[in-house]
Amino acid sequence: MKRYLDPKNDLVFRRIFGEHPNLMRAFLNAVLPLEPDERIVSLEYLPPEQVPLIPLLKRSIVDVKCRDERGREFLVEMQMQWTTAFMQRVLFNASTAYVRQLSRGEDYQLLKPVIGLSLLNDVFDKTTDSYLHNYKLVNVGNAEKRIDGLQLVFVELPKFHASGSSDAREIWLRFLRETGEKEGAPEDLKGSSVELDQALILAEEAGYSRSDLNLYDRYWDVVSTEKTLIRGKTAEAEELGMKRGMERGMERGMEKGMLLALQKLIESGMSEAAARKVLGI
Repeated sequence: MKRYLDPKNDLVFRRIFGEHPNLMRAFLNAVLPLEPDERIVSLEYLPPEQVPLIPLLKRSIVDVKCRDERGREFLVEMQMQWTTAFMQRVLFNASTAYVRQLSRGEDYQLLKPVIGLSLLNDVFDKTTDSYLHNYKLVNVGNAEKRIDGLQLVFVELPKFHASGSSDAREIWLRFLRETGEKEGAPEDLKGSSVELDQALILAEEAGYSRSDLNLYDRYWDVVSTEKTLIRGKTAEAEELGMKRGMERGMERGMEKGMLLALQKLIESGMSEAAARKVLGI
């Protein structure tokens, strides 16, 4: 029986989507909310931008950068867990790629759109059941009016639930979510497309060396360590917030009590100055 590795893992994700432009093209056309006339025909890989690391997420961010035949750049990241700094990192990354298209003195009209796709194995927006979030620069008074250039798309994989559809987006997201679970693969996806079948072959454990599999396991160790660190930092922040809240509450209570005592003394006929002296305020 064939055994499969999880494509969300750094090693597997890069082998599938970072070495085979036909697979990245099929994946982006399926997952991104593109109009029919915006579909990608061909891709070439670009070296990733050097952007600041998030201290708690030093190794669990996997990124691949590519450009299509129209000059549009796509920044694809697989992120195993969420921190509030991740959103700023994604925006910084996309903005940097946009700005670096031009050399000094070149015409701004040469700028091409940059689209960032962040695949999250975590949930950051708990206010909605929607798993796909599409951000653009729009007029707040009229969302139909927008400024093209930057687009950020986030997919929260834990929120995605298969409906049984043969839709290309559902098929690829199922591939990401279900392949590698108990070292298996979703059998009903096989034959969905040439690209999907190729991706499944590239996820087969038999195609990886012993050293590759050691790296595969080490990646999960890193993810587990980072998750523990994030939980610890979150707990510390919550504890500190509760402590400060209690201190402020006590301070406000004391202030309110002193003001009430001051009012009572004044009502009893004592001058305000004398009352304040008695209360030491």
